[in-house]
Amino acid sequence: MPKKKKEMTLVAAARPQLKRKAKRDWSKAKAARFLTVLGETCNVSEACRRSRVPMTVAYRRRKMDAGFRAEWIQTIGEAYQRLELMLLERAFNGTERIVRRRDGSEELMREHSDRLALQLLKMHRETAAEADDDITQEDADEIRERIVRKLQRMKKRDEEAEARASGVRGAAPRDGDSQERDGGTAAPGL
Repeated sequence: MPKKKKEMTLVAAARPQLKRKAKRDWSKAKAARFLTVLGETCNVSEACRRSRVPMTVAYRRRKMDAGFRAEWIQTIGEAYQRLELMLLERAFNGTERIVRRRDGSEELMREHSDRLALQLLKMHRETAAEADDDITQEDADEIRERIVRKLQRMKKRDEEAEARASGVRGAAPRDGDSQERDGGTAAPGL
């Protein structure tokens, strides 16, 4: 019966080296599990707990593995966007709550969190203000003038650079110029 080959893994150190793969080492499945839980909870310690990875190991892997770091950042970004949408939905629509009266009857109510709504207003105030700002004709004219002036400066700089470049070449003939400079006849011996 042939011997089972031991899997090797690349270890980052002062000099990269191969070592035998241990059961506790990261695998693609373990990384995928960690990132899935991180995306669901937006909580690193919970992702570590559920994927059975020590937090220090997760942070070390993020530091040393650019691909894993990029996936981590993307996962957190997506989770943050979902969280923001959920909070916006909750701020607009409220949350359902069952209220029990003294007589034993129940009523379904919607509660709206003023605190959440105020926080969201603070977060998005600048963006909303930018959306309200209409560019006046005077502002548009000023912007147009500045662009034209900048283009003129760029054109002048290009012309000056071209003049300097032709000054460096001076009167020395360039390829194909010899006939034009000496009246159409080639110099003897050329």
